[in-house]
Amino acid sequence: MAETKVVGLMCGREFSFPPAFIDAVNALGKPHGITAEMVKLGGTRMGEAARYRVIVDRISHEVEYYRGYLKHAVLEGTYVINNPFWWTADDKFFNYAIASKLGVAIPRTVLLPQKAYPATIDLTSESLGNLEYPIDWEGLLDYVGRPAILKPYSGGGWRHVYKVHDVDELLAAYDRTAPYCMTLQEFIDFDQYVRCFTFGKTDIVPVHYDPRERRYVVNHSYLSPDLGDRVIKDAQTINQALGYEMNTIEFAVQNGVPYAIDFLNPAPDFERDRITQHYFELVLDKMSRLVIDRARGGDQTNPWPRWEQMVGMGPASGVIGQPASAVASPVVLPTGAGESGAAKAARPRAPRARKSEV
Repeated sequence: MAETKVVGLMCGREFSFPPAFIDAVNALGKPHGITAEMVKLGGTRMGEAARYRVIVDRISHEVEYYRGYLKHAVLEGTYVINNPFWWTADDKFFNYAIASKLGVAIPRTVLLPQKAYPATIDLTSESLGNLEYPIDWEGLLDYVGRPAILKPYSGGGWRHVYKVHDVDELLAAYDRTAPYCMTLQEFIDFDQYVRCFTFGKTDIVPVHYDPRERRYVVNHSYLSPDLGDRVIKDAQTINQALGYEMNTIEFAVQNGVPYAIDFLNPAPDFERDRITQHYFELVLDKMSRLVIDRARGGDQTNPWPRWEQMVGMGPASGVIGQPASAVASPVVLPTGAGESGAAKAARPRAPRARKSEV
């Protein structure tokens, strides 16, 4: 009798997606001997054999024990979406810098010192001798432009995001951000706004999103064919570089240029009442098929960041020491990855990789 392959789901305050996802995987996976269930943990023994072939992680960024368990599960052979080692290391400022090097349009961005530090850390003024003081706030605003967006360098959910017009507003907002590390970013006065669901790094679904109302709009003709092509290719480039297989990538479009402004969303919102029934059904189908594919042959997909190779630093192995088998797999870059923004804009458009959902 063939061994049953188990897909586990880890999630937090979600209500519609978890039961629907488990039911869908159980139905689609039955011919392949694949079942799905909620992960249950009660203390993890070192060397404990992996119960799960695949785990979909949507909560370990909030629960440290879960993140520790997932790293151990990888060691024991579980395929985790998304890679817990890279998710632990990544931050928004770093991935802005990587995407910019790969030719994706990125707003001008500055990483800022923290306003203050957690009370549990024993810091004095002598501990911060490497920081310059005073900070040239006017100069930083001159660089990014006015207005600007102040937001965390790692985080989500629209928490601690401020639009500022001058130094007084910047400092008033900055004073409320302790203990978080923040970025100051050029404000893109967008004509259109797109949030892309991404599955397995290259399957991209661009969606009309209204950030002011924080709602999804079902509009399949929202983007022109050329703009849809560029959004898809830039999103593929970002996911290839960072290794994310479940993500949302946001583009603010100004004068026809899609600026990637947020793409560290490895546990994207999948709730039916927020993403609409149409996109809920689409997400459910694509995520179910993704995990079944990984459960059947996940050791061949190598969900490791490839940015080292993509920016020309060498094999994609130096930072996180990924398995040699992953290094041996060639990276097929989306057309235009690594080009400058000007070169990308000038080159002829390739045929669409897939039918756009917008």
